[in-house]
Amino acid sequence: MDQDLTDFTKCLQILQKKIEKKGLQIDMIVTLGGLGGRFDQIMASVETLFHAANITPFPVIVIQECSLIYLLQPGKHKLHVDTGLEGAWCGLIPIGNPCESVTTTGLKWNLTNQVLKFGTLVSTSNTYDGSGIVTIETDKPLLWTMAIKR
Repeated sequence: MDQDLTDFTKCLQILQKKIEKKGLQIDMIVTLGGLGGRFDQIMASVETLFHAANITPFPVIVIQECSLIYLLQPGKHKLHVDTGLEGAWCGLIPIGNPCESVTTTGLKWNLTNQVLKFGTLVSTSNTYDGSGIVTIETDKPLLWTMAIKR
């Protein structure tokens, strides 16, 4: 196995092979843990989400205690935030590259063709407008994060 990859990334590779071999029908991969403790390990979990796009066609979601992260690929996304499991806050974080154009609906503080990048703007501590649906359009991969109820 490649030592340049994290154990989480290696696990996704193994899992995808098993899914293919057994012909399993799944909608997504949910990982419990990986967002607590050492900051470098948290960032390694985020980095694995970038690798995941080349490993599996399924969305990979990471959940730990009261937080959830999901890497949105370029394009339009529709998130249902009316399940009753959502906490109060959410955010959009440009990891890897600046996002030159981000547009949202369904948030208290929506973005319209906004540039998101470190040193300029990172959308944290946002919340929902009560519509139950958040739409996000991005030109680059963008990390969605949200609170979840325990």
